[in-house]
Amino acid sequence: MAGSVKQKIRLGSIFLFILLLLLSSVSIFHIVRLKNDSQRILKNNYESLDYAHAMLRYVDSASVDPAFSARFDNMLTLQEKNLTEPGEREATAVIRKYFEDFRAGNRSPEVIARVEAALQNVLSLNMRAIENKNDRAAKTANKALTYLSLIATIIFIIGVTFTFNFPSIITDPINAISEGIKQVTARNYHHRIHLDRKDEFGEMASAFNQMTERLEYFENSNLNKIIFEKTRAEAVINRLKDASIGFDKNGRILFANDQALQLLGLQSADIVGKPISEIAAKNDLFRFLLEEKNTVPFKVVLDNHENYFTKEISDISEDGSSGKVIVLKNITSFKELDVAKTNFIATISHELKTPLASSDFSIKLLEDERTGKLTEEQKEYVHNLKLDNQRMLRILSELLNMSQVEAGKIQLDLQPVAPIQIADDAISTVLNAAKEKNIRIVTEYEPGLPAVKADPEKTAWVLNNFLTNAIRYAGADSTISVRITRNEKTIRFSVADQGPGIPSEYLDKIFDRFFKVPGTPAQGTGLGLSISKEFIEAQQGKIWVKSEIGSGSTFGFDLYI
Repeated sequence: MAGSVKQKIRLGSIFLFILLLLLSSVSIFHIVRLKNDSQRILKNNYESLDYAHAMLRYVDSASVDPAFSARFDNMLTLQEKNLTEPGEREATAVIRKYFEDFRAGNRSPEVIARVEAALQNVLSLNMRAIENKNDRAAKTANKALTYLSLIATIIFIIGVTFTFNFPSIITDPINAISEGIKQVTARNYHHRIHLDRKDEFGEMASAFNQMTERLEYFENSNLNKIIFEKTRAEAVINRLKDASIGFDKNGRILFANDQALQLLGLQSADIVGKPISEIAAKNDLFRFLLEEKNTVPFKVVLDNHENYFTKEISDISEDGSSGKVIVLKNITSFKELDVAKTNFIATISHELKTPLASSDFSIKLLEDERTGKLTEEQKEYVHNLKLDNQRMLRILSELLNMSQVEAGKIQLDLQPVAPIQIADDAISTVLNAAKEKNIRIVTEYEPGLPAVKADPEKTAWVLNNFLTNAIRYAGADSTISVRITRNEKTIRFSVADQGPGIPSEYLDKIFDRFFKVPGTPAQGTGLGLSISKEFIEAQQGKIWVKSEIGSGSTFGFDLYI
């Protein structure tokens, strides 16, 4: 392309090279001229001066120097070969004529004077020639300096102009295109680049303008559709029964439906599009919702009415963008039902406990032979009634404990108590059940155990529950190990059996209410371990389990010293 940027750069470089070549050529030409003038002065004139001075010295010593003639003749011969100035030949011929007279025997003072006068003439001719040539050399140098200064000035002006103007050929269109890209990034599709050029930048500007025209067309054609979709999305979000708040990966709030705004006590304009840090600094509830660790149900008082909510945080990623949505589910109705259920269970359990206790007393009277002897069949019926009665009492006791837990009314009698005393009290209540299956209970107590701050009755109940389960699921003639050890700040209680073990996928659920490991005999209510967890955590302790299929199970808890 004749007018391409590449061609312009090449032509500009060639132009600068020609200017430098011109300056170099003029400089070399005048330097060579000065060199030649100097060489001519040295060869043509200084040699003649040297010869003439030598012959004058020989003339002065002619009367006493036997070799005068030979030396003078030698110098005169060299001078005759270096005749370069006008009149120098005639003066040299006069020297030769009188020298031959002198050598022929005419040694008069007049001959010597004639020779000296001719030599002085030769010296004068060469001195004047040197002065003339020196003047010409000076003129040549001045002329060279003038030419070089003029050319250097022209080149400097052209170079400065070229330096300041030529880069703009490249930078101006680049800046224009860069500004256009920034405008497109800012979604200003009306921007155009105006470059009246026929090179690559002109083509790029034309392509850019075509692109912005297409973008502007798509922007205008999709704007109504986008507004419609946005309106519909907002309508769908506002119709959600659950309070919902969404924000992007940069921490800016994208939407909040009417239910969420009502809970936060804010307007849409106060929250949408704002950074979450700004809203969290002003709103305690919003700051609470951002804390991912807060997953338990929480209470919000709205219009003098208690409402209960659970929080769910969902990560959303689509088309390379990501964000989060906080959904608050209103569980007030379920909470009210749960409270009613808890109260109902507590009432029924308390009411049933009295007649069951009476029937248990009656069964004991029947077993006493003082009231009369029973047949073997009657004894079996009474024994079964006693077992059922005890089972009902145990279920009612667990239901009462659970109702206390659910109502948040666990009453703890925290006091310093010896860990061994807690363990011994729990073991003493299950010894008979262990003997029935010929199960041996061994204890391993670390010596020097300090007292723990705990509720002895409820802690012993938890340990008793562990032992009861171990006896229930361990095989006959097996061993149950009760260990108490000390860690840095806690005392660890553990009960290990040799039962079938618990599958690993159920270990996280073993302390849930009413949970029973699939495949196990349908014994118990599934509340014992859940109540145990509540009792231990109420004492700021930690409950745990370790188990493998075929290797038995170990249940334990840690209490602070």
